[in-house]
Amino acid sequence: MLAILYHVHDPMCSWCWGFRRSWDALRAALPGSVQVVNVVGGLAPDSHEPMPREQREAIAGYWAQIAEEVGAEFNFDFWTRCEPRRSTYPACRAVIAASWQDRGEAMIDAIQRAYYLRAMNPSDNSTLVHLAREMELDSARFNADLGSEQTERELQRNFELRRRLNVYSFPSLVLETESGLYPVPHDYHSMASSLETITTILEN
Repeated sequence: MLAILYHVHDPMCSWCWGFRRSWDALRAALPGSVQVVNVVGGLAPDSHEPMPREQREAIAGYWAQIAEEVGAEFNFDFWTRCEPRRSTYPACRAVIAASWQDRGEAMIDAIQRAYYLRAMNPSDNSTLVHLAREMELDSARFNADLGSEQTERELQRNFELRRRLNVYSFPSLVLETESGLYPVPHDYHSMASSLETITTILEN
């Protein structure tokens, strides 16, 4: 049986963006017996309400903290160019809709880069459709899938899986083997501790 490494995240989670370099390095170093499964955790439900000023300032503060502590790049023009909303479910659905075309991983990357580097708002379906066009997906199919019952069911299945994995913060890593579920530590500066833990679990 292949081991499964669950990567529980939200494409609009700033700490997940801060983890990207370590995560990319870890994926490249994983043994072939480990299958990676991305799980969208759903940081914030659907909302059309503008983000309150205090919340904008708090999240912009998190960006500054992550940039300082981890070295991740952020484009703070987002806060003046866009109308922020505390709504990440649309971005999660976009990852699922892209996965129907085998491009879920690429959509995670596109959303993160759009949000954090290009000052675009992934809470807006128009932004997500624009990214799908840039990725040369079947945009008509993607647009339909974005609001489909199938995608919504898969979103809820991801949430149920997150709860089964006992994950309530993002990013989180959980390894599943025939023996059970094992939380895997993550380090924003290095993938070494994660890889060591995974290797030890697989050898036992």
